[in-house]
Amino acid sequence: MVIKVLLYDDNEALRASMETLISEDQGFELLAAMPNAETVETDIRELKPDVVLMDIDMPVVNGVEAVRKISRIDDKLPVIMLTVFDDNENIFNAICAGASGYILKRYATEEISSAIRMVLEGGAPMTGSVARKVLMMVPQAKTAEQEKSNLTDKETAILKFLVNGYSYKMIAGELKISIDTVRFHIKKIYDKLHVHSATEAVSKAIKDKLV
Repeated sequence: MVIKVLLYDDNEALRASMETLISEDQGFELLAAMPNAETVETDIRELKPDVVLMDIDMPVVNGVEAVRKISRIDDKLPVIMLTVFDDNENIFNAICAGASGYILKRYATEEISSAIRMVLEGGAPMTGSVARKVLMMVPQAKTAEQEKSNLTDKETAILKFLVNGYSYKMIAGELKISIDTVRFHIKKIYDKLHVHSATEAVSKAIKDKLV
């Protein structure tokens, strides 16, 4: 199945580079490449993308606000943020707004294809330095929520892999267990954290310092 991708980026050169990268992959169909997210609500409803790539720093409507708009229309639609800078505040705001992943543009040519596929498998792809920054933003003190979560060691390990952008298949390979076993553990994690998706689990893990 061809993956339908919608791109927003106000930098013409970077947008053209991403257009070429996506269009050359036969597994993707680039629906549109927009210079800003002013029409994001109409675009989502009319074009019906499978994945959205969103520049975080744009005029008129910035990437974080665009993610909030998308979430109000379809909170299951994965949005991968693209940025030049791994700025702490923007990263955190984007994740809290509902972003599914966060890729630095300087690594986009290497990471974006796998990130798109990963996010559709339930993963939360992030450039490694971004994942580390996100974890460093959170206070070290344990929260009451962490004490109550009752995650097992295996569940905590799997949650940590999710935070670092691993897909179910990659987690299975790292832990030498089946994908079905990974799904079983992730369902338990969702139940214990009272969430319904990988994005929500990652966001909660980051905010409540669960890993």
